[in-house]
Amino acid sequence: MKIAFLSNTDYSLYLFRLPIMKELLKKGHNVYAICPKGNKNQALKDNGFIVINYEMSRKSLNPIKESKTIESIYNAIKDLNLDLLHTFTVKPNIYGTFAAKAAKIPVILNLIEGLGSFYASSSVKNIVVRAIIEKLYKIVFKLSNMCVFVNSDDPKYLVDKKIISQNKVSLIKSVGVDVNIFNMNNFTQADIKRIKMLNGLENKIVVLMVSRAIWDKGIREFYEACEILKEKYPHVEFVFVGDTDEGNHTCADKEFLNNGSVKWFGYRDDIAELTAISDICVLPSYYREGIPRVLLEAASMSKPIITTNTVGCKEVVDDGENGFLIPIKNAEALAQKIDILVNNKELMDKMGLKSRQKALKEFELKKVTKQYLELYKKMFLRIEK
Repeated sequence: MKIAFLSNTDYSLYLFRLPIMKELLKKGHNVYAICPKGNKNQALKDNGFIVINYEMSRKSLNPIKESKTIESIYNAIKDLNLDLLHTFTVKPNIYGTFAAKAAKIPVILNLIEGLGSFYASSSVKNIVVRAIIEKLYKIVFKLSNMCVFVNSDDPKYLVDKKIISQNKVSLIKSVGVDVNIFNMNNFTQADIKRIKMLNGLENKIVVLMVSRAIWDKGIREFYEACEILKEKYPHVEFVFVGDTDEGNHTCADKEFLNNGSVKWFGYRDDIAELTAISDICVLPSYYREGIPRVLLEAASMSKPIITTNTVGCKEVVDDGENGFLIPIKNAEALAQKIDILVNNKELMDKMGLKSRQKALKEFELKKVTKQYLELYKKMFLRIEK
């Protein structure tokens, strides 16, 4: 079978789809990565995938430019004779489905990992863009064969609004986490001490936030919580890891990120190491998340988690068990929960243990990958009939 994965960036395929793509390759399928040219193109090729680039502006809402994106995707896939196209994120879901139908691809799967930043607030712009997205999605879901969702709230919202029919909904929770890589057993106390020293965090209790640097992830609230607690707890270090995302309309500015008591590390690819040296992991997001991978990684690394009681995030935390759920846009609540954990090592350890148990039971990567492979098989059988 010829199976293609269509995304708006090459790094999202590399970071989030690689295990599934490799498993398909192992089973003898031809696997294509259809994405704009970026710094993970070569890494995808090195893993044995056929990489085909197309042009897309992530920022643009210009109808002329957007029609050119559809044309670019169509030109990328039209001669491949694909059996299945799996699309990810809003523009590839919409434009990729239109292009795939024109290219007569028999199986089209969409994936919605959260409804995104346009659902984070009710500004006039967001309301208008949401209406456009939902109108287009209603058309797209009639054309595609199935849509995969990673949490329970998003399909309910779209089904209730009659944007998608229930029989086209498939639920596969999260992208999964490699519980072998994200495992505290991989790190000795000497390792922890060394990594802390290399990052200037010796003898510190570390509160870690990992995300793209966009406001909707709760960056401002994280920085404000730091300001609330920094004088009371000079031995507590707040660390933010994540690069700015210039293609996103809610991108945080570097001046803010650098101008505070929080240590901003920027982009890092050693997330397992940084999570290992953290004591508390937080994500005060009000972004319409799928299920945030950083929370899965934190859970797998046996960390207590503080996150918002909102779509996607709440799937990873059982409030009071492996962490705390707080209201959105509430720095005081975040500071209060950090305060509780900082003063209770026994509670941190207990919650961390329950995080690991939850990751193993619900989000283990092999289990998630198996569900995707079963879905692809089911789609092929349905088309053959």
